[in-house]
Amino acid sequence: MRWVTYATDIGDRVGVIGGDRIHPLAPGVRLVELIGRGAEELRAAGEAALASAEPTVPLAGARLRAPVPRPPSVRDCLCFLDHMRNCQQATGSPRTLNDAWYRVPAFYFACPSTVVGPYDEVTISPGSAWFDFELEVAAVIGPGGRDLTPERAEEHIIGYTIYNDWSARDLQMREAPLAIGQAKGKDGATTLGPFLVTPDELAPHRRDGRLALRVEAKVNGTTIGSGDTGAMDWSFGEVISYASRGVDLVPGDVFGSGTVPGCCLVEHLSLSDPAAFPGWLRDGDVVELTVEGLGHTRQTVRASAAPYPLAPRHDPDRRPPRPRVNRAPSKLPYTRGLHEVGPDVWAWLLPDGGYGWSNAGLVAGEDASLLVDTLFDLRLTAEMLDAMRPVTGRRPITRAVITHANGDHTHGNQLLDERVQIIAAEATCAEMRHEMPPEMLTATQVVDIGPATPYFRERFGAFDFSGIRLRLPDLTFDGELTLDVGGREVRVMNLGPAHTAADSVVHVPDAGVLFAGDLLFVGCTPIVWSGPISHWIAACDRMIATGADTIVPGHGPVTDPDGIRAVRGYLTHVVEQADAAHARGLPFGEAVKAVDLGEYAAWLDAERIVVNLHRRYRELDPATAPELDQMTLMTMMAERALS
Repeated sequence: MRWVTYATDIGDRVGVIGGDRIHPLAPGVRLVELIGRGAEELRAAGEAALASAEPTVPLAGARLRAPVPRPPSVRDCLCFLDHMRNCQQATGSPRTLNDAWYRVPAFYFACPSTVVGPYDEVTISPGSAWFDFELEVAAVIGPGGRDLTPERAEEHIIGYTIYNDWSARDLQMREAPLAIGQAKGKDGATTLGPFLVTPDELAPHRRDGRLALRVEAKVNGTTIGSGDTGAMDWSFGEVISYASRGVDLVPGDVFGSGTVPGCCLVEHLSLSDPAAFPGWLRDGDVVELTVEGLGHTRQTVRASAAPYPLAPRHDPDRRPPRPRVNRAPSKLPYTRGLHEVGPDVWAWLLPDGGYGWSNAGLVAGEDASLLVDTLFDLRLTAEMLDAMRPVTGRRPITRAVITHANGDHTHGNQLLDERVQIIAAEATCAEMRHEMPPEMLTATQVVDIGPATPYFRERFGAFDFSGIRLRLPDLTFDGELTLDVGGREVRVMNLGPAHTAADSVVHVPDAGVLFAGDLLFVGCTPIVWSGPISHWIAACDRMIATGADTIVPGHGPVTDPDGIRAVRGYLTHVVEQADAAHARGLPFGEAVKAVDLGEYAAWLDAERIVVNLHRRYRELDPATAPELDQMTLMTMMAERALS
């Protein structure tokens, strides 16, 4: 038999399925009470309902709840060891499991109060950027028991249902070092349903004491994983027997199987190839799980409000980070916020100019404004747009120029009004399409990557990468573009590739202001992701040639043409040092150690010399420097900074 609990105007009802109809039991009957009487009484109650003259309910039109909406307890077991191996590999660890996994049928407790039905919407755990599903099946206890053998434990299973263990992977990883079990990473929601299917219905699917049910998981119609529950390493009988040691199991207790290998998102994660990852769940995504004999669930994921922040406690054992002070001279105070840098032209500054602390700009005309870049996360961008409102309330933003593809200049695009036309170079748009998904940057905050971990935590820990949906440009250009902003001429020029595949600058001639994007780092070290370096040096010359005397860099304080000359000098120094090392036959790794930064050693993030030397070595002879992915280069920078 297949049993359901469904919602009515007068409360939940319990029913048994006959064909495509629900045959209800008397009002007030709860399935958890009924199953506690055992299989025979459950069958008798079902047969009576099927024979009753009570009006039936179309199954297709019913709002199904979880079969047991509030179980006494929910234990999620880890019966599929391949799932654990896959998870370890995905997060950069070896696939070899600790010996304890082979000796103990592990489980953890989930939250009974957050159980949801098979078609209910599910809210992303607050603060999570890595929200995931997990396809499992669950066994539900009928009559209780204690100190059960595996054989007896199987007899206490009254039925099975689909189980979706919704998981906030980033929160889970944050909590893992505590080594006290699952917490906020796992208690956001658990789906049960649509039916509680009695064991006799599934008898044809039994193989060697296990249910062998075909399963499939889809997101937005695309299959993420499929498999067979017959691959369980630990059987339900074994995990229930283990859980019952010295403990009274009661009717309605739920035991999840653990994830069928491949049927979740985290197993498809690769830190070395993040672009291949299908992406974490976002607002509006639809997750469908199908299990042979147990039915189908279909649920829409919804965004959540930001969590209330909690200040960390003082750690007396933590070595304080090295002081970070941007010592570059500035034309005006280098403080966080909006600064007028010319007539009706403003710069939004975020000290100290390191990773993610980028600048943006606003140019206002008679009845319209142009925004130059957004920021690294939604909170920072919202703060900036609010501060600009005294200007943009009267002269609204109608266009936004994105100087290049990096997330600290694009992640806030979604907060712009849909009527705002976003403009970028064609190569910037192309690069944005292939950029690492914004939420993947959460790895810098939660994944243990060995000795380099403190570096990543320090550089990226202040940002919130949840909820970001990358909004691409509406209009692209090649070369140059002239805009009319409320009667003012604004020139946009792509001077890349250099820092990235395309690097645009925004020149406001009547104000003598140039927004340089990341072609200019002031007081902090440039990083050549794309190159060639010679192209960046030429871009410096072209910026100086504009005649602008106020320069807003992508990172660092507002400067003048001398700030451009300083960056040009650094890039020239890199070329000289790299070429000399290459001429001496030094391998790339040795050249990194041997380079003399001279006066540029005092610039913030001087360890970026690793990437810059690598780029120059690749330009000179690719055979002398292997192609390295961004994560490997970042780790090498971290090692240099911490040495």
